Amino acid sequence: MSNNFGFVRVASAIPAVEVANCSFNQEQMLALIKKATEEKVQVLCFPELSITSYTCQDLFIQQKLLDDAEMALKKLLEATKDIPITIIVGMPVVFQNMLLNCAVVIKQGIIQGIVPKNYLPNYKEFYEMRWFASGHNIPNASTTLAGQNSPIGHHLIFDEGNFVFGIEICEDMWAPAPPSTELALHGADVIFNLSADNDCVGKYTYLKSLIAQQSARCLCGYVFAGAGFGESTQDIVFSGKALIYENGRLLAESERFSMEEQLITTEIDIELIRTERRSNTTFSTAVSRLTDNSDYKTICIAQTPDRPTNIGKLHRAFPAHPFVPTGNALDERCEEIFHIQMHGLAKRLLHTRCSHVVVGISGGLDSTLALLVCVRTFDSLKMDRKGIVGITMPGMGTTDRTYSNAIALMQELGITLREISIVDAVKQHFKDLDIDSNVHDVTYENSQARERTQILMDAANQVGGLVIGTGDLSELALGWATYNGDHMSMYGVNVSVPKTLVRHLVEWTAKTQVSDKCREVLLDIAATPISPELIPADENGNILQKTEDLVGPYELHDFFLYFFLRFGFRPQKLYFMAQQTFAGIYSEAEIKKWITVFMRRFFTQQFKRSCLPDGPKVGNCSLSPRGDWRMPSDASSSSWVDECKLL
Repeated sequence: MSNNFGFVRVASAIPAVEVANCSFNQEQMLALIKKATEEKVQVLCFPELSITSYTCQDLFIQQKLLDDAEMALKKLLEATKDIPITIIVGMPVVFQNMLLNCAVVIKQGIIQGIVPKNYLPNYKEFYEMRWFASGHNIPNASTTLAGQNSPIGHHLIFDEGNFVFGIEICEDMWAPAPPSTELALHGADVIFNLSADNDCVGKYTYLKSLIAQQSARCLCGYVFAGAGFGESTQDIVFSGKALIYENGRLLAESERFSMEEQLITTEIDIELIRTERRSNTTFSTAVSRLTDNSDYKTICIAQTPDRPTNIGKLHRAFPAHPFVPTGNALDERCEEIFHIQMHGLAKRLLHTRCSHVVVGISGGLDSTLALLVCVRTFDSLKMDRKGIVGITMPGMGTTDRTYSNAIALMQELGITLREISIVDAVKQHFKDLDIDSNVHDVTYENSQARERTQILMDAANQVGGLVIGTGDLSELALGWATYNGDHMSMYGVNVSVPKTLVRHLVEWTAKTQVSDKCREVLLDIAATPISPELIPADENGNILQKTEDLVGPYELHDFFLYFFLRFGFRPQKLYFMAQQTFAGIYSEAEIKKWITVFMRRFFTQQFKRSCLPDGPKVGNCSLSPRGDWRMPSDASSSSWVDECKLL
């Protein structure tokens, strides 16, 4: 395995141009090529017709301009003989008495291939058909350009060794069936688009949506390079749009309307793309339905020892909290998650004809979220909140803070409140089993959790209701639940909500949905250290047993969980990503410790997930044994844990 973990560094360049001044344009491009080389870029893409500029209009039929363009390409080939980078430039190319708008792929002084544009616009501001012919019907052939005989055709695919790319040009992407779709199905991991897309109000938003959708649909990386400052503004303006996407997600973009040249650089995760394609049966079915592959030609670009095997620190960033969006998207996500949880619970209540639910209320985050879901569900069904039976069950480790918050929350929400202490029952249980209550071991803790679950189940029988589970996705991943204790319920509304998101859901509710008094309680619950409270408090009545001290920070575990479940990343890659994401927050030793804990616990605790109660999936990660995650309970963790030891 290389040190790059599947990441390839690509760049979109927006050079300064002068209309029809090929010599000037070539010099500007060369400067950006040298800069990209310093940044260890593997493939660099320039805009459409970048050697001549896009807005030459009738000058394209002038032989002088065509000769100048070919001479500029020769100079570029000569200047890049010793530069180990693949470069994609745009220029007019004459082929069989047709003038084509082409992308020319070069590396170390050699033209690797020429790709013509398929779809030519005939808009009022664009009328390429006046000058250019479509390359759609051109078979894979060869032509002489800049003194070299080179392959030409719109079905060329380029193999870089560690990834494969294809090319389409501007309008091609706007077609009902873009060439990039078939290029991706024929193996292209990344699509490069040389463009000269002009600007008008609202168009940029639409363009970004179009690229995002094409990148997501094709499960590919997408690099877009658009013409910028220096193009003619006789009738239209070009803002210099450089955009890089990965499977629908924007990784990097340029500053629009900048009067300076720009080099937008980031990394695309080829391993992620290929994992997605392997696991997406729709994509593989589309590949299997390709009828004719004979017209596609793969060009293997020669590898050089100068290409860096370690690209170092990445330009791109990873979300530290991948389950939690930012800005306005967080509010939208919280509302949507509540509706999914509510609709799941509502269906179960109507199906079972239940008018009561029972929830254990601890004063912690998870039970609070479960209660809030129950309240909103009952309200939406126009059912009396008194049908929600909240039971707080103080035990050996319950603190005044969590107890008071549990009572206050239930009172403020107007549900049925019950308080049942488990202390005497658990002591009797210890006596029956001859357990030393001074030994705070796993039996001491689990006895309390199972006693609480017994109370909830029997209380639900009393009222003919359902026990609503409170456990979340992060706890299930780590197995941080007592088997047949808090692990069990009749419907688990939080089952696919990770801990980092639970806190935001509670805080969002506090700020947007409830009274001032209830808001105070919810915010204090969100600020309380996460704890099962199964060990007695310290001498000052404070929580002694803090979950994150025992199993690790949930923000790290949720980070590991997302990329492990969603993309199947191995420990080495997760460690590499976490180092970059949490630099200055956690040391390398801490990250190594907790990723080892995650891997060990994730495998050994599968048996708890194999008999998981029903509950709604709310995001793109779930551990339901009936849906997203089907894993044998006795799968060995040794390969993953052993790799952690080598970090």
